[in-house]
Amino acid sequence: MKQTVHFGAGNIGRGFIGALFSESGYHVTFVDIAENIINKLNTEKKYKVLLATDEKETTTIENVSGLNNMKQENEVIEAIKGATYLTTAIGPTILPRIAPLIAKGLVERLKSSDEKLYVIACENQISSTDILKKYILESLDEETKAKVQNKVYFFNSAVDRIVPIQDNQDSLDVLVEPYYEWVVETSETIPAIEGMTIVPELAPFIERKLFTVNTGHAVIAYLGYLEGKSTIDQTLADQEIYNQVKRTLGETGAYLIKQYGLNEEEHQKYITKIIERFKNSYLNDGVTRVGRSPLRKLGPDDRLVRPATEAKKAGLPFTNLAKAIAAALLFDFKEDEEAMKLQAMINESGVAEVLKEVCQLDEADEVTKEILHHYEGFKK
Repeated sequence: MKQTVHFGAGNIGRGFIGALFSESGYHVTFVDIAENIINKLNTEKKYKVLLATDEKETTTIENVSGLNNMKQENEVIEAIKGATYLTTAIGPTILPRIAPLIAKGLVERLKSSDEKLYVIACENQISSTDILKKYILESLDEETKAKVQNKVYFFNSAVDRIVPIQDNQDSLDVLVEPYYEWVVETSETIPAIEGMTIVPELAPFIERKLFTVNTGHAVIAYLGYLEGKSTIDQTLADQEIYNQVKRTLGETGAYLIKQYGLNEEEHQKYITKIIERFKNSYLNDGVTRVGRSPLRKLGPDDRLVRPATEAKKAGLPFTNLAKAIAAALLFDFKEDEEAMKLQAMINESGVAEVLKEVCQLDEADEVTKEILHHYEGFKK
């Protein structure tokens, strides 16, 4: 049976990427440090993916096993030696931690195999596979780097599927939304995977997803949090917030249409479809889950600041994006470490300084001025 190694045995790994490989006839070796999940994978050897719909359609995912990369390094290396694909859904900040082990696997693989290996990081970050590749190459000597060029292929991808936090600690089963998109950038002919879309240029797909799905999700979460809402669908039931989200995605849409020549009517349909996805009450998607890690989400290249600065450069409106950034600055959920760090930074240095340090926005920038205006409005 064909083999794939997937780093990240969490809900996204099991409910999305790993499931697609299993349905495509691969044995999936999940690699993670979550010992309970790894043990269950090896004991039960299957799990269910449930769709968040009225019918709760269920798919049984088989041909799976698990390895603990903290305790089974040699076994992970062996798995890499025999894999066709190596994928991740582990969080972009974890990529540098797993890269040295992947590098060891490549060294051993290249000693005994001429088979091609395809590496794809399936993370919510632009060019995440390039980032992983950089960390892997840093752990290789020059001779191995030369061998890698013709035998290991690194493809960037864009992934989109809502997998909410769920109380499934005693089960491997995962609840996911029906909609998903997995777009991979390559001009190579690669083994077909169920649900994978191949494109020659990824940038339009990545930015369309990041600045519609991720931006929209964040805007709902931060505005909902300020209004005391519990879930994403409850927040969207508030007509004022619903309209605000539409206006914000209108701004990101204007940038995307101008930047990539997207069809305006088709993109508007895409926006409508994305908002309808967020209304799915079966997901029971918490506002605080979606809003977590505000420092990362306020980064200069992330879902709020980047479209605002790009819109400004293009001479397009950005006031609704600025309002969303202001709302994010007020996310003070005490159980989120980044939220608490953000509030401490604001209390110590002020909002303008935080915008400079976190968002890389100068105090004189028009975007900064607009954010400060909305921030003061929220505080009243």
